[in-house]
Amino acid sequence: MHSVKRVRQSPAAIQANKERERSKIAEYLALTNDVISRKKNKDWSRDAFDATQRLLEKNPEFYTIWNYRRNILLNGIVPNSTSEQINNILTDELMLTTMALKEHPKVYWLWNHRRWCLQNIPDGPIVDDRPSMQWRIDNWNKELAVVEKMLSADPRNFMAWNYRRYVLASMPTQRPETAELAYTTRKISSSFSNFSAWHQRSKVYTSLWRSGQLDPVKSRDEELELIHNAIYTDPEDQSAWIYHRWLMGSGEDEKQLLRELTVIEELLSEQPDSKWCMDSLVYYNKLLLRKHRPHSMELREKCLALLQQLEDIDPPRRYRYRESAEEIRRN
Repeated sequence: MHSVKRVRQSPAAIQANKERERSKIAEYLALTNDVISRKKNKDWSRDAFDATQRLLEKNPEFYTIWNYRRNILLNGIVPNSTSEQINNILTDELMLTTMALKEHPKVYWLWNHRRWCLQNIPDGPIVDDRPSMQWRIDNWNKELAVVEKMLSADPRNFMAWNYRRYVLASMPTQRPETAELAYTTRKISSSFSNFSAWHQRSKVYTSLWRSGQLDPVKSRDEELELIHNAIYTDPEDQSAWIYHRWLMGSGEDEKQLLRELTVIEELLSEQPDSKWCMDSLVYYNKLLLRKHRPHSMELREKCLALLQQLEDIDPPRRYRYRESAEEIRRN
């Protein structure tokens, strides 16, 4: 690390470190060979189950061993267990992966194992001669809380966001989608650059519009206010700009297009070197040309002038801007 003085080790200390590493490697290989041998022999015992845990604690990315662990549960442990015992076993599995996720939050196989556990939780104790669903409800509610803690630790963990969508879709008692809209608002308000939160928001709005729970026109106008706050706060962060393009869609609403062009032009007057302002002005002026004003020479000239400016301030993408300019001239 910077500013940290390196301590010179003696040859004896270096040799001791090497010996410790050799010992760890030998221990790991011996454990791996033991577990693989048990797997080949279809050993579904508790000893085999415990051995998989020791190995996975050393290497949580060993997906073959996660598969073997599930097979042990299915073939050796679950068949001899009551519903309550199965619930306790799977709850322990969730705890095991929770601990692992603290150090390895982006290991897919940990998230995958949690899915499997949740899908196999028994319904719940019998109440009035029928399953109460209490175990399932409790575990899914806890799972949402776990994901929220993970996203508090790392708001941009895309695996956690994907998993959150899965949890919300699978919960026995569905939460209102407006609650998820409020959640993404909190995440975005704390960091406008949280692209995953913007993406989640697009999923929620799409569902709310499709189901008729929100008026698309009114909610779009309200959403544009949030985006304006974001782009004025940090005009060079791409997250809000990309979301803005999604929200504007194919540009069928000419009045809305013109309003947004005015907002972006005003921002460009304050931030004259903003690449994203210029790029967005080109994007929306091209939409205006294509959808509403196909014969406007003024719009063409405006786009070409902006593309030339973009070449000057963003040389690595100059060929992209030149290609866009050629397309405008041809059409």
